[in-house]
Amino acid sequence: MRKLLLLTLGLAAAGAAAAQAWPSKPIRAVVPFAAGSATDQIGRAFAEKMAATLGQPVVIDNKPGANGMLGAEAVAAAAPDGYTILIGTNSTNAALKFLLKKLPYDQDKAFVPVAFIGSVPLMVAVNNDVPAKTLKELVELARAKPGQVSVAYATTSQQVSSEMLASMAGVKFNMIPYKSGPAAMTDLIGGQVNVFTADFGVTVPQLKAGKIRGLAVTSTQRSKAVPEVPTVNEALGLKDYELIAYFAVFAPAGTPSEIVARLNQAVNAAAAAKDLQDKFESIGFAIEPGTPEQLAARNRAETEKWGRAIRDAKIEPQ
Repeated sequence: MRKLLLLTLGLAAAGAAAAQAWPSKPIRAVVPFAAGSATDQIGRAFAEKMAATLGQPVVIDNKPGANGMLGAEAVAAAAPDGYTILIGTNSTNAALKFLLKKLPYDQDKAFVPVAFIGSVPLMVAVNNDVPAKTLKELVELARAKPGQVSVAYATTSQQVSSEMLASMAGVKFNMIPYKSGPAAMTDLIGGQVNVFTADFGVTVPQLKAGKIRGLAVTSTQRSKAVPEVPTVNEALGLKDYELIAYFAVFAPAGTPSEIVARLNQAVNAAAAAKDLQDKFESIGFAIEPGTPEQLAARNRAETEKWGRAIRDAKIEPQ
């Protein structure tokens, strides 16, 4: 019994010492979407600030594909030692299990929550040559030409927001999948697709440059970033329509609580940086720091919300 007690104490001491020495090498932050995407922009900005707090580089590793599943899978399979983290989103940590018949990991158990980063609305944007000047006119166009209005998507939020809009408005879009948001935006500007509903990080710069038209935002209130663009509710009278993309940091399940606490501290320190806040204010990104427990509660609520939205939009799992 005494030997077992000593062994237990020794393991606990070793674990505490390891956590105390952490980090002793660079940390890999997996972004499950392409370079240039909103997740990538946010992940890089936070990684730079986190590195200053932790004293080690936080290196971005883009692993796009399958609505974020490939990147999330890589983190789920990583060693729970604090050296691999996920810049997660509503796609990877809330919606995926409702969109795919089988995930290669248990979405609810594969990760430990670290810290919420923030949230941002999406914008329903069209190519400048699309004849519809309002969302109501776009819906009328889709009603007159069922399945002919082409809509790009590269993430879960982009897909669900568009299909939810079509379902609630009683129309059918021609949904076209893309590997990345930047690629979809390139085709929207070029006229290869008619519509792209994407987060502000992708849409606002192009709107302000005059390369696209914004018809509506997916939040319940207008955004200070683009106050001239109405909400979906204002444009169509769909009072129950709301869809917000969110971002958060997760680590592989089993990561020591001491390391999770230090990662949380680093994320929250980044969130408090004035230059980082100023950087994202212009695209309507609301930074919201918090505890791992708050993220866990929020993610459970978001998972229920996204599951309901996907069912209501009648999106069949692939």
